[in-house]
Amino acid sequence: MSKLRTNKITGGVLLNQKMTPQMLSTEENRQKLELLIKTFFNRLHGYHVQYNIVSKETLIDAQKHPENHKDLIVRVAGYSAFFNVLSKNTQDDIIGRIEQSLM
Repeated sequence: MSKLRTNKITGGVLLNQKMTPQMLSTEENRQKLELLIKTFFNRLHGYHVQYNIVSKETLIDAQKHPENHKDLIVRVAGYSAFFNVLSKNTQDDIIGRIEQSLM
């Protein structure tokens, strides 16, 4: 992402980030996220960021008990959707790629 000349891209660059709630549980990690946001917008001239902060456990529970997660919205591939209306294959894909870490 940092090598793209984002200020030359019409309509800007969209950055989708998936994180677990635990990633933001410490002040140090919240500061890292703040630095990431500032870098994306101020240095890389980013246009839009969407954060999805949900745990893998919540998504697995939503598969097993969709009635308890009717309002759970996730980012798919260029759009957002209610998790419980997605196919099992799509849900499994989202679960498989949900977690990232801040180093």
